[in-house]
Amino acid sequence: MNVKVVLETGCQLGEGLHWDAKSDRLWLVDIHGRRIMRWGLGSPNWQEWKVSERVGWVLSTAANDEKLVGLQSGMARMRLPADGSECTLLDWVAKPFPAGSPLRLNDAKTDARGRVWAGSLNNDDESRPDGRLFRLDERGHCDEVDGPYGVANGPAISPCQTWMLHTDSAARTIYAFDLDVEAGKLSNKRVWLRFSEADGYPDGMTFDAQGRVWVAHWGGACISRFSKQGQLTHRVALPTDHVTNVCFGGPALDRLFVTTARQGLSAGQLAAQPNAGHLFEVDPAGSTGIPPTPVGFSGAI
Repeated sequence: MNVKVVLETGCQLGEGLHWDAKSDRLWLVDIHGRRIMRWGLGSPNWQEWKVSERVGWVLSTAANDEKLVGLQSGMARMRLPADGSECTLLDWVAKPFPAGSPLRLNDAKTDARGRVWAGSLNNDDESRPDGRLFRLDERGHCDEVDGPYGVANGPAISPCQTWMLHTDSAARTIYAFDLDVEAGKLSNKRVWLRFSEADGYPDGMTFDAQGRVWVAHWGGACISRFSKQGQLTHRVALPTDHVTNVCFGGPALDRLFVTTARQGLSAGQLAAQPNAGHLFEVDPAGSTGIPPTPVGFSGAI
């Protein structure tokens, strides 16, 4: 197996991959389709919930059926029952944008302390530098910690928890930061990697347990693995242009899943790329993932 479709999700904009180790389930979202999906590996089907807003990501909390969800209006605690029945919005944890704003959350990860690091963008005009990087701490405080960005994307935290990557997709640039995980602070921002026009745009990404970085290429029809120094070490081509996110899953974290999108493809491109928007699995080339940390805060504002 090099590349295969594992779920025909047909997402407008597939994103937000997250492995829930407690339940052995893979989570993903369709941002513009306003869908949250959960899949038990090996099952031919998945469970799905429709939500009233665009949804960027889902992260696990200490409670089995509760998740922290990145919606258009902000971060919300939601109950997503194991039996697939209707989801319930329990409370808003943080609302970093004004009411009616075109801004939305886009991608997020937790650090070893359970803090949430989440980026944003202007959904109506991605050329505007309205994106920011937010941090939700253990007390439930949501603070803006970096910006501006055109399209903030793909936070990724190293296995040693001493540095973090964050992307401005619009600028084709991945930045590195030093991370003080005890204090929850970033410093020493610098350019880690710039994509060429032929590479497309850097989108979602993740570290493997060996300290290498896997990056999805929007408009580049592939995922790539880079060394800590940003040197290309491996590349896997996919049969669709818009590749959005990458995540390790499975009990041994030795399976690699990739989301894709139909958004931005012409009718001719969609006809030539019938698997656009589906969930793929690719050969991880001997890499394994890092166990995710549940969100460290679960109360309401």
